[in-house]
Amino acid sequence: MGERDVVQGTLEMLILKTLALEPMHGYGVAARIEQVSQGVFRVNPGSLLPALARMERAGSVKSEWRASENNRRAKYYLLTARGRKALAAESESWNRQVSAIARIMEA
Repeated sequence: MGERDVVQGTLEMLILKTLALEPMHGYGVAARIEQVSQGVFRVNPGSLLPALARMERAGSVKSEWRASENNRRAKYYLLTARGRKALAAESESWNRQVSAIARIMEA
């Protein structure tokens, strides 16, 4: 795992958080994560597309074809009610883990 790769197990949480803001196509999701993380994380398509497919099968997101900014057809992903619940649960778990790691590192 390179320095700029998303931490294992957090990609789906970051995708859910990104889609909570607005529906986006895959490239938009990857670009937003890189932008908001100020370039610390990059999401490669080889990880993103399988994650979106898994999330769609699980019912966390749904997709629909729309015209993109440059008038090309693109698959846009939208957060579902199940996805919002998953985001809340994953955020809570992540915050607990980060607090525990901080306590260990400060010990």
